Amino acid sequence: MRTGRLAGRPTTQYTAGRMTAPTAPTLDLDGHALPVRIRRSARAGRLSLRLAADGDGVVLVLPAGIAVAEGLRFARSRHDWLRRRLAALPPRVPFADGAVVPVLGVGHRLRHRPEARRGVWLEGDEIHVSGGSEHLARRVADFLRARALREASTRAHAAARRLERVPRRIAVRDTTSRWASCTAAGDLAFSWRLVLAPEPVFDYVVAHEVAHLAEMNHGPVFWRLVASLVADVAAPRDWLRRHGPALHRYG
Repeated sequence: MRTGRLAGRPTTQYTAGRMTAPTAPTLDLDGHALPVRIRRSARAGRLSLRLAADGDGVVLVLPAGIAVAEGLRFARSRHDWLRRRLAALPPRVPFADGAVVPVLGVGHRLRHRPEARRGVWLEGDEIHVSGGSEHLARRVADFLRARALREASTRAHAAARRLERVPRRIAVRDTTSRWASCTAAGDLAFSWRLVLAPEPVFDYVVAHEVAHLAEMNHGPVFWRLVASLVADVAAPRDWLRRHGPALHRYG
């Protein structure tokens, strides 16, 4: 298959009289099939293509009125750009014995302790994981999610009190399109991967969403509220822009 060729046009398939979901297209890049996630946007003024945050696919944004076939031709024309972007991605760090995983920006080495019966625990600069090796990755992920929820809840409630607001519900997810969100009802959600980032970055994202409890926009008043909750806004935003993609390479 020629480099840059798109395979698997979206087609609807029928099995035993039932209509199945369309087959997702892929972009063949040097023998590696990259899934193409197609998104339509009424606000987009032009076609755009970007790597998915986890590096495991590409996102093709189609403006209104643009056919899927035209979008796929555009994606095919960008294979040189995609090759460079993929080459620039940091390596994946699987949750495995000996790997170094940051917790609030501080590196911790994973230590498999099959003889122990303590689940997962921090000890100095190490994360100890008991049980069978087949469960290690899942247990580390669960541990980090729980830590992320605890950190997000503590920080969000503390920041909200300063604005005399109360979040309705706080959750953590594994989102790739945004680091956090706030609904009009006051529900806050954060990427669990923020627990891997330095504390000032986590604090900034929490402050950003808590400020939305008072101002559901990004106007001057909103940014003054954010600045009242954290010592620095610019540096954490810059850190996320430069290093945020690497957080999606863990696990």
